[in-house]
Amino acid sequence: MLIIAQGSQSGNRENSCKERMAKTDLTNREGIITPFQRRVYKAVAKIPRGRVATYKIIAAYLRCGSCRAVGQALRRNPFAPRVPCHRVISSDLSPGGFCGAEAGAPLRRKLRLLAREGVRFTKGRLATPALVWRP
Repeated sequence: MLIIAQGSQSGNRENSCKERMAKTDLTNREGIITPFQRRVYKAVAKIPRGRVATYKIIAAYLRCGSCRAVGQALRRNPFAPRVPCHRVISSDLSPGGFCGAEAGAPLRRKLRLLAREGVRFTKGRLATPALVWRP
């Protein structure tokens, strides 16, 4: 069971993706988490290792009409890797963004994380569409 707690800690903010990825507890160190973000994080935490879901699938699961809202919540995910936002890809089966970027080092990191789980991309698309998880 995933418990996402809203912490009351204040202090310096850790803004880099690498620092957020290193967190292992579920205490929010970046400020207030909205109820919507909490729902997104709980849904994404259900995606099994070696599988991916699309922003659209997560939005439909939450009965939310906005894939972009799901993406924005994941962009602010302070619980990675416990909430595996790297497992969420675009509906066209391309990798999508990661840590607020759609290219460069963050995207390469997402692709490496997925590759370690057996998820591969060929010519910019998911090589095995059967790996798309549906709740």
